[in-house]
Amino acid sequence: MTTESPRWFTSSYSDNGGNCIEVATNLATPHGLIPVRDSKNPHGPTLTLPTHAFTSFLTGVKAGEFATA
Repeated sequence: MTTESPRWFTSSYSDNGGNCIEVATNLATPHGLIPVRDSKNPHGPTLTLPTHAFTSFLTGVKAGEFATA
């Protein structure tokens, strides 16, 4: 990805018993990337999205476009 280390955080709205993701937005401006990982597995795989794809995902979530189980 980059030599810059991601600074991970979980949203302050995440209070759902540990079913959260963490994001590292510090790489958005310099690299156009937003890494995402499972907060329960911080040493596991990371999904790195282009900034525009992450923004589209958030827009869909806020609009209720994704079904919940």
